[in-house]
Amino acid sequence: MKLHHRVDGPSGAPLLVLGPSLGTTTEVWRPQLAELTASWRVLRYDLPGHGGSAPATGFTIDDLAAAVLDLVEDERFAIGGISLGGAIATTAALRVPGRVRGLVLCCTSARFGEPGPWRERAELVRAEGVAALAPALENRWFTPGFDGRWVLEGLGEVDAPSYAACCEALAAFDVTGRLGEIAAPALVIAGAEDPATPLDQALTLAGGIPGASLTVVPRAAHLAGVEHPGAVTTAIVRHLRDGGRDAGMRTRREVLGDAHVDRAIAATTGFTRDFQDLITRYAWDEIWNRPGLDRRTRSCVTLTALVAGGHLEELAMHVRAALRNGLTPDEIKEVLLQAAVYCGVPAANAAFAVARRTLDDLGSEGP
Repeated sequence: MKLHHRVDGPSGAPLLVLGPSLGTTTEVWRPQLAELTASWRVLRYDLPGHGGSAPATGFTIDDLAAAVLDLVEDERFAIGGISLGGAIATTAALRVPGRVRGLVLCCTSARFGEPGPWRERAELVRAEGVAALAPALENRWFTPGFDGRWVLEGLGEVDAPSYAACCEALAAFDVTGRLGEIAAPALVIAGAEDPATPLDQALTLAGGIPGASLTVVPRAAHLAGVEHPGAVTTAIVRHLRDGGRDAGMRTRREVLGDAHVDRAIAATTGFTRDFQDLITRYAWDEIWNRPGLDRRTRSCVTLTALVAGGHLEELAMHVRAALRNGLTPDEIKEVLLQAAVYCGVPAANAAFAVARRTLDDLGSEGP
């Protein structure tokens, strides 16, 4: 299955994947796009038979998640979605936990109610077309008085068999028992007046995903991001920014130790705060949390780079970090011997002196 998609934003920015709700297209994220693309490379996709995606039938939510992951190169990314798009994002976070750096679940659920009504809707759409749902969907998508015609007008262009297949996929979807496996920092957004995925379903998500946060948008129904774009955009931007900081801080503490990090935080001033935030998000999350190398290997690379650059003031810290990451003193010695050949004997000589003092201080038993 191939899904139509488009990418907006700076080419070197981190990737954010966004999925639509059933019956909508990439355009449902238009109100958030300008602000999100200021910091992110945003990939939006269409569901089968919606927008530019070819019709398809006989698929599951897991199949849709696999198709979305096929659009993403081997990199870490954040992912989010509305309703069905949220179910796909949740499934992707379960399939590739090491690659998902953040999760945004908007007006969605771990289980979309009993399967019977979904199957009935599938049969109705096959018989009468998707446009027949417009009056009912208007009442589910928006609170009374909101003009959402620009979204509703697209219903007539949706392929009916594909829409019906999406309904059947939702009927079978249930990850309630797996929410505790989700490792990515998660934000759950709920419309306070959403009849499609009511607040109790958002509470199930937020309570089941470790560390998840919940934002409830007042006077909003199912398409909260269309009805109140500012509130939803602000919540997403804050979460994506702070989620990377929190993940980076966890890694920083695991590698460097609480004592070192606590000293660094205590020494932070107004002048250095932005720099501390930068290294926590980009060095300790964006780089150290990438899945391509394990931490032992990253320590080897870091020690070599510090020797090559002559950054002896950082070397002692990363000798201790290498021990925390599982390297032995003999393996650290081998790294420095390798560096002597390729970085120069004087640089390695100075590095050996720093490493010896550090290992002596630690009794060669680790930090």
